[in-house]
Amino acid sequence: MRIVVTANGTDLNAPASPVFGRCPTYIFVDTETMAFETLENPAIGAPGGAGIQAAQFVVEHGAQAVVTGNAGPNAFNVLQSANVSVYLSRGGTVREAVEAYTAGQLFATSGASAEAHAGTGGMGGGMAIGRSIGRGAAVSSNPPAPAAAFAGSREDEMAALRDLAGDLRKQLAELLERLDRLERGE
Repeated sequence: MRIVVTANGTDLNAPASPVFGRCPTYIFVDTETMAFETLENPAIGAPGGAGIQAAQFVVEHGAQAVVTGNAGPNAFNVLQSANVSVYLSRGGTVREAVEAYTAGQLFATSGASAEAHAGTGGMGGGMAIGRSIGRGAAVSSNPPAPAAAFAGSREDEMAALRDLAGDLRKQLAELLERLDRLERGE
């Protein structure tokens, strides 16, 4: 099966992106062979309609499923109309997202998981994150997953939330360490 994972890099070890419409790259992966193709997101700098353009792009390139941190309503509607399922990932690398997908650990969402224009941060925030990463800042791509992303028992949800909290603690520590180094001029 050919799936696409939103990414902040160009290979399977790249961080998975938390946004769909304004992620830097899409990595199309054959889930049986792990062969992949990386394509830049042509909609990343769109003044409007990035989600729709991005969804059309991944559909045109043969995605049968999308794995992402969040998808807005416009993108979700385009994908849904093309019979492309959207699976929510809690981050990690592209490889980890594909492995979670193939292991059945991700669940298809039945609706948008983000507000319209969420990837822009209201004022182009999505682009600011991209610029920060380009300068080497330690910016994580693991947003809190919406409650709808957790299917299963109460215990499963609690375990997933504990894992997410641990990831967030680690990310915060990494960001604070990087900030300290920058403040010291390193």
